[in-house]
Amino acid sequence: MTLIQVTTTILICWMIFIIAWERISPYRKGLPFFREGFWIDLVWYTLIQSYFLKIIIFDYIIYPLQHHLAWQGFQFFKDLPIAAQVLFFLVTHDLYIYLFHRLQHASKFLWRTHEAHHSGKEVDFLAGSRSHVVEIIINQTIEFAPIVLMGADPAVIPIKALLDAMFGMYIHANINVKMGKLKYFLNSPELHLWHHANYIEVFHANFSTKFSVWDYMFKTAYDPGKKPGDLPENWGLHYEYPRDYFLQHAFSVKRFDEQKLLKYSWFKHYYNLRPNALKQLKRVFGKKEATVLNMPAVEAPEPELIVNDAR
Repeated sequence: MTLIQVTTTILICWMIFIIAWERISPYRKGLPFFREGFWIDLVWYTLIQSYFLKIIIFDYIIYPLQHHLAWQGFQFFKDLPIAAQVLFFLVTHDLYIYLFHRLQHASKFLWRTHEAHHSGKEVDFLAGSRSHVVEIIINQTIEFAPIVLMGADPAVIPIKALLDAMFGMYIHANINVKMGKLKYFLNSPELHLWHHANYIEVFHANFSTKFSVWDYMFKTAYDPGKKPGDLPENWGLHYEYPRDYFLQHAFSVKRFDEQKLLKYSWFKHYYNLRPNALKQLKRVFGKKEATVLNMPAVEAPEPELIVNDAR
């Protein structure tokens, strides 16, 4: 198996494990698996957006930049073990993400590239994939460009991408887990789910992604320290946010009232296009299922009518 196949297999197994964990020990009880926005997060953000942005970031930004600079990288990276290289880029990029994350919450302009990530009213393992196109391009270019330009081992990219995805699922997962003193170093749902709560206290707190030590070091940690099971009651944004993938990106450029736009027939047609298509599919498959269930049973032939023709 290639390294890509190995990391993909590990990621799938990790996702199954997290899903099972959410069902067995939920942080927020009663959260349905197919919660609001599930299909947008899975299809548009996780599959379609991730696929095309990978092409844009590597094929049209990083590799052309490397070719233009004719940069061969720092050779000393090649002498380090791959584990050491991965750890170096994990720590340095995580510090950058912490600082940029704080800036996004402080800047009105950058907040519009980040608000999509906070728009979910129901947070689970898949919620972390919801991020604005511009936010992903900025963060992943700054994440992976140094790995390529500084001459790290090619294996560092898929390994780090795997760890990013695994940690992203974990800290957003709807699981009730207590890290003990380890929470002062590693991030977890115990802290990060509070960051997605709709409370003033946490809007400028818990910015860390992998290493919660940044929050404690720079005094931005919010840890209510309550009993197990205590959790926020309000999640997401304090204002209305579009549910459609394309409208979410349009909303970051120009604010609008989704409900008021429904008075226009063209918008109403677009807005209801996918929901109506899903309803139609349900009707079609529902009819087929009903037809199968209502079919009269076929009686088996009587034994004396069964002839064994041995000719």
